Amino acid sequence: MIPFVDLKAQYQSIKPEVNAAIQGVLDSCAFTLGPEVAAFEQEFAAYSSARQGIAVNTGTSALHLALLAAGVGRGDEVITVPFTFVATASAIDYTGARPVFVDIDPQNFTMDPKAVEAAITERTKAIIPVHLYGQPADMDPIRAIAERHGLVVIEDAAQAHRAEYKGHRVGSLGDMGCFSFYPGKNLGAYGEGGMVTTDSPAYARTIRMLRDWGAEKKYHHVLKGYNFRMEGIQGAVLRVKLPHLDAWTESRRTAAAHYDRLLAGSGIVTPKAMPYAYHVYHVYAIRTPHRAAWQEALQAKGIQTGIHYPTPVHLLPAFADLGYREGQFPHAEAASREVLSLPMYPELTEAQCEEVARALLSLRTNDPAEAKLMANAL
Repeated sequence: MIPFVDLKAQYQSIKPEVNAAIQGVLDSCAFTLGPEVAAFEQEFAAYSSARQGIAVNTGTSALHLALLAAGVGRGDEVITVPFTFVATASAIDYTGARPVFVDIDPQNFTMDPKAVEAAITERTKAIIPVHLYGQPADMDPIRAIAERHGLVVIEDAAQAHRAEYKGHRVGSLGDMGCFSFYPGKNLGAYGEGGMVTTDSPAYARTIRMLRDWGAEKKYHHVLKGYNFRMEGIQGAVLRVKLPHLDAWTESRRTAAAHYDRLLAGSGIVTPKAMPYAYHVYHVYAIRTPHRAAWQEALQAKGIQTGIHYPTPVHLLPAFADLGYREGQFPHAEAASREVLSLPMYPELTEAQCEEVARALLSLRTNDPAEAKLMANAL
């Protein structure tokens, strides 16, 4: 069996460090926030080329609080993409604002800058580009549009730890950057966790209060806040893992290069790394019009796969109240029908990549209609 993600393999490689770090938190009894979280905030902010880091309990909370710090509220609009995890839109909804969707660029699955300006209204307050699958969105034109219209840019970097745009780390490209440390992420906690990065002392101060019941100091509640604090154990675990992230990222990129080489010339549509991007391959998603059959056949061969994401947000029942219809965002909808995520994690070996590729090529060879369909998709 080749798993889709192998968290046990990573844990075994750092087990003594992790166990010691957890024991240190147990001994100190600093279970919520505390010195480990504070140290991780500083280390991750520096790693992301940002001046401030504010640790929270989830990536969703990071987005929620970043929006509130930016002044987004009821009656406002926030532009984002429908081809993302539902949390991006949910965080907007939590503030009382309305998510306004624009389509993706079909080459890279991220926000199409050409679609943004037409979606701006007098109610627009912010733009959330999503660095999907580990590849940054095309930030220069997005930032230029935001500057022209006085909008805040909040990066959804939940899948893009260590990724770069034109040599600059994600999390430092907008007014704020939001990260998730869900266990399966490139930098994952042993539970939940999130972070907002920013260069703005004002945004950082507001988010620090909002995550801890709006308190400026104990029992002095300046804002109506939330219980969104990071746990001490998660901060300690993430501090252990952060120094390994560069090596783990290069291992992911090596695995992606193996897939690229092995599938080249087959007609299978593989991920396109853009010239401006240092892609960190949180997900390696191919495209096929026969996804269900391929996924079932790969599972029968002992190869686990995933789908990120099977339904674009604008067509989810939970967001039917927004009034969007099928056909409004054709590139996002086509991607949702066709993407299939292959096994991807730092410990994935070349031999395992070869096994996955052989299985895919056998499916491709056994399906004469696939050649024509794939050619049309390219």
